[in-house]
Amino acid sequence: MFIWQILACLQALWFDPAVEKLNLVAQFTSSIAFFFYGSSCLRSQRMIFEFERYRLAKYRTITGVLQILGSVGLIAGFFNPWFSLVASLGLSIQMFLGVIVRFRIRDSLIQASPALLFCGLNLFIFWHSLHVLKLI
Repeated sequence: MFIWQILACLQALWFDPAVEKLNLVAQFTSSIAFFFYGSSCLRSQRMIFEFERYRLAKYRTITGVLQILGSVGLIAGFFNPWFSLVASLGLSIQMFLGVIVRFRIRDSLIQASPALLFCGLNLFIFWHSLHVLKLI
């Protein structure tokens, strides 16, 4: 019985206007960040060096394109939550893999923290999209 009460409170909180605003800010922030990061993957000399350091140089272009597409998907998600659902899941997976790569090449937790932060941010957007679409 107690667990059901907790779940009912969480459900009520989930559609709180403050949570809705937080999701809008998260979605906007993530879309802007991934647009610029994806663009830099395609153009920046620094990113060419970084992907060589990660030993993933052949994946730099596809990473940039997927991040720009994810950014566009998050923007489209303002109008149709299915787009934010798919885009945030894809970006979360990319960032999770980014964290693994960072630890694999022995980067510090500080160096991996942007990937951790954006993984969490996009998981929040994904979870919110699931609720909006009433899939959970």
